Amino acid sequence: MPRSPEAEPLQVLYEDNHCLAVWKPARLLTTGDQTGDESLQDQVRDYLKHKYNKPGNVFVGLVHRLDRPVSGVVLFARTSKGAARLSEQFRVGSIVKVYHAIVEGRFETPAGELVNYLLKNHNTNVVQSVPRGTPGAKESRLRYQVLKSAGGLTRVEITPETGRSHQIRVQLAERGHPICGDGKYGSSRNLQGTIALHAARLTFDHPTRHEPLTVTAPEPAHWAQWFPGLC
Repeated sequence: MPRSPEAEPLQVLYEDNHCLAVWKPARLLTTGDQTGDESLQDQVRDYLKHKYNKPGNVFVGLVHRLDRPVSGVVLFARTSKGAARLSEQFRVGSIVKVYHAIVEGRFETPAGELVNYLLKNHNTNVVQSVPRGTPGAKESRLRYQVLKSAGGLTRVEITPETGRSHQIRVQLAERGHPICGDGKYGSSRNLQGTIALHAARLTFDHPTRHEPLTVTAPEPAHWAQWFPGLC
């Protein structure tokens, strides 16, 4: 498969015999889709195949994903047992995910919890906040902490308590704080196919050692240029 224009050298954040955490740049798919573009999962498979001189197909278990315009840490399993155990942690919500975002506007309160009921249109891939009780809507909760504000923008740390599609993007936009670059949900800024949302930290129980493990991912280098005073 040809490498996409967005492809960057794979940056491994953590690796052992059971799992692998890597840095996903914005604009790169987590896993393949109908576009046929190269994905992070493809890169991980190639990395393992060449590093360990493995012939044939290499197992790379996808246990979660990030939206294409989002950057940050992505966790893969290297064994089927690891994939099953990590997937279960994501399913029950025991994994702690922490994001950083640059959003438009200033928050009235420096910290809090947001609760919405979200409904996804699978034809348009757009998620809407709808009244409670709407058929098909799912409760979505997150906690936020304002880190810094400057120039009409705010840097905020977000910890989702549920794992809904586009959850952070929609819940912040619903409060009048779209993520910079996220034109789908109301941002007026063009960030060249990226949005200012970064998966900064992931904490999970190791699938075989059963001890907590935290992996952190550096934020994109261009944030410091795009958002002076916030990075």
